[in-house]
Amino acid sequence: MIPSVRSAYNKDFSESKYEAFLADLDGMYNHKITFRVAETPVFVGRDFKNKLIKASNDIIDFLTTADVKKLTATAIPSNLVVPNETEHTLFLALDFAVVKEEGALEPRLIEMQGFPSLFGWQDVISEKYREHFTIPEDLQSHFGLSSDEYRGRLRKILLNGHKPENVVLLEIDPLKQNTAIDFLVTRDFTGIEPVHIGDVILEGRKLYYLKDGTRIEIRRIYNRVIFDELVKRTDLKLSFNLTEDVDVEWAGHPNWFYRVSKYTMPFIKSKYIPECRFLSDYKEFPRDLQNYVLKPLFSFSGSGVIFHVTQADLVAIPKNQRHEFMLQRKVEYEPVVQAPDGLVKVEIRLLFIWEDGQLRPQLITNLARLSRGEMIGVKYNKDKTWIGGSVGFFEE
Repeated sequence: MIPSVRSAYNKDFSESKYEAFLADLDGMYNHKITFRVAETPVFVGRDFKNKLIKASNDIIDFLTTADVKKLTATAIPSNLVVPNETEHTLFLALDFAVVKEEGALEPRLIEMQGFPSLFGWQDVISEKYREHFTIPEDLQSHFGLSSDEYRGRLRKILLNGHKPENVVLLEIDPLKQNTAIDFLVTRDFTGIEPVHIGDVILEGRKLYYLKDGTRIEIRRIYNRVIFDELVKRTDLKLSFNLTEDVDVEWAGHPNWFYRVSKYTMPFIKSKYIPECRFLSDYKEFPRDLQNYVLKPLFSFSGSGVIFHVTQADLVAIPKNQRHEFMLQRKVEYEPVVQAPDGLVKVEIRLLFIWEDGQLRPQLITNLARLSRGEMIGVKYNKDKTWIGGSVGFFEE
């Protein structure tokens, strides 16, 4: 979206450079990346950057209001409430589509999460793009932080003064996850071990894990477990359930995954948020359903979304379950990233941390996803190029 930088990048690009880039990524931790990494970063100009920040501030203004917990009280399923909730989320991710309105590019919120994203990986991929391709030095992927400063900040918020061995990255079979590379990077940066939730030992109110045959107490959890996945894994044998009251700190309390989510969007009024309402709020469904998307509130990674929704789809949902769904007006992504063979759509995720004692979350880095399909996501982009996970480099 900075034409001069885009033109220079594309002119310098070659498939051999891209293949060397991917081989480098796969070889860093001897782990093959299981998601597609795009051929290019996204170059974001100052004007659009400022619009993204304005849109984020509209959302954060709501999240900092005194009644946010009251408004989102029913967001958390009653059987999945985790004790010792923090005052606010530690992590915030805001996903914005790039759209065109009245001839100008604008951001539109697609989704929001009070949950960690690929904080470790985004630093690595930024550095690797710089190593393999020509990225202007005055464009930055982090906001006000060098790579070293960023890694130091990540260590600080995850460890919170604890020894690395007493902090774990908790997930379901972490090294089998699609995001396993982020867990490996995080361990490299911080010393925090990825631990399978089924390997956690509960004794009284204390938690332990085994490392090289030694039992180590867990005092802080960097939580990456998604309840949506956990409840489906009926095969798991657990000594510890997330909903138990234990002596542990949370780096990302699980309740905020629900409080800051699709569920939150209908409460926020901003021109940067498309019209969205809980399905249970409708007395009559819209007649122009071709302009809406149906989203289950409690799903992850786009599962259950109906893009071409019909009256029959809505009627089929029992009335006592309609509060678990949202109708959102469709957002038309504007293809803005110039590939060698056409234009590509892009979604930019801004990543924030909200430390204790701070009045508002702080923007620290970003993630970008490129798509040629109807929506952002793997199933909409099979056998396509110049798509996948990436990062934005922003004009200061």
